[in-house]
Amino acid sequence: MTERVVLVTGSLAEPRVKRMANELGGETIEPVVANVGVKVAALMTTDIVERRLKLPDGVDRVIMPGRFRGDLERLSDFFGTRFERGPDEIADLPEYLGQARQKVDLSQHNMTIFAEIVDATAMSIDQIIERSRKLRAEGADVIDLGCLPDSPFPHLEQTIAALHSDGARVSVDSFNSEELSRATRAGADFLLSLSEKNISIVDEGPAAPVLVSSGAADMASLDRVIDIMIAKGRPYYADPILDPIHYGFAASVARYYDLRMRRPDIPILMGIGNLTELTDADTTGINALLMGICSELNITAVLAVQVSPHCRTAIKEFDYARREYYAAKQANALPQGFGGGLMALRDRKGFASTPEEIEFLASQIRDQNYRIEVAEDGIHIYNRNGHAVGQDPFELFPHIDTRADAGHAFYLGVETARAEIAHKLGKRYAQDEPLEFGIVAGTKGSADDAHAMKFKEAGSTFGKKDDAATAGETSNAKPETAAAKPDAANKSEALDAGQAAADAGTKATAEAKTADDGA
Repeated sequence: MTERVVLVTGSLAEPRVKRMANELGGETIEPVVANVGVKVAALMTTDIVERRLKLPDGVDRVIMPGRFRGDLERLSDFFGTRFERGPDEIADLPEYLGQARQKVDLSQHNMTIFAEIVDATAMSIDQIIERSRKLRAEGADVIDLGCLPDSPFPHLEQTIAALHSDGARVSVDSFNSEELSRATRAGADFLLSLSEKNISIVDEGPAAPVLVSSGAADMASLDRVIDIMIAKGRPYYADPILDPIHYGFAASVARYYDLRMRRPDIPILMGIGNLTELTDADTTGINALLMGICSELNITAVLAVQVSPHCRTAIKEFDYARREYYAAKQANALPQGFGGGLMALRDRKGFASTPEEIEFLASQIRDQNYRIEVAEDGIHIYNRNGHAVGQDPFELFPHIDTRADAGHAFYLGVETARAEIAHKLGKRYAQDEPLEFGIVAGTKGSADDAHAMKFKEAGSTFGKKDDAATAGETSNAKPETAAAKPDAANKSEALDAGQAAADAGTKATAEAKTADDGA
């Protein structure tokens, strides 16, 4: 059965949306484009849509632009059909329409993350508690207390008790059998690690051991100690040990595979620090690959560390990876289209517009406010006075007139520099929005905030952050845009824009983005 979907847009974006609709049309979907009559989609309000939108017969649902701020529930009731908020950019419509029916659920996973505090013996209890809270906030499930050789840990028992009181599960990681014995008698939840040589410690307390071989790559001894734990009926993890690259990495991966093939049901842990810490590469890619191995082999625990500065988000990354890969596996799908939180340096679709589309849009602009966009050929900046394309801000500077406004010059400098980064990396750029770097760097002004109807504060770009009222009174250093100030020649549209501001309960806060504002 063909689904009839209405794509609501503004005048400037209508040609692009129509082209996309023609490409999307087929046996399962019939897209219909509806232009509400405002130039820029961000100006649409609930009242404007109710007055202007004319729906054809037999509509199954209506998709509003991603930056539309109106009341979807009210519109659904008014028109008697389902309204939903689509993607911010037109280029993302195909992917959105393909997955709109099943919202990705990243709340589930089947992986336990052990986060090691490698220098716990040298820290006070208060310092360990503080570190534990940070690691748990980033996704850790178990706090692993790393014991250093020849470094006494007199406060081990007190630390375990304090962490338990703070709500943390605790493992103790030591080569010293005496410290492991003290740990389990103090109520530690896990011990890292026990082998045939010291497996008797398991009988001294409740801690579940992580089992390793007695010698390097001695899988027979690992099998024997696994059988001991199975006979006892006690919980455990088995760890064949992941070795660093050029020191047995490939063979160690094979050990995990071999163990899983021979013992399909046992719980396995993988320590990932030998790869993330000892490889000069961004950890997002390493963690994505390791999580893929864990997912395929049903490895349900990892031990992660964050010692090297380049590994400072490793736990946060793995927390995201375990959720994304679990969702993909449950859907019997590739790990694509499940949030993209591990896409830090590049975006799957880096450029929302083609050079030709930007050229057309620039030719329609009739005001002096600068728009900035990024396409395959470089950074575009344009207003009614011209359209320039360059590879960096210095190439664009001669084409920008900011002599009368130093604040405006600063703003354009920031935006073009941000656009240069996006162009070089192949990332999505939207004017006035921070670049997204996936899970590794939180940014303000997320799409989630927009969907939660959180409006940007009115006023100057350079107003005091702690004084919105003062900010609203300062002179506007950031240029007004078509989104913020409609063409005065169209009186009806100007009135609707005024209504938009009133409906929003703020001054005209629609910000300078691409003129299509999504769809």
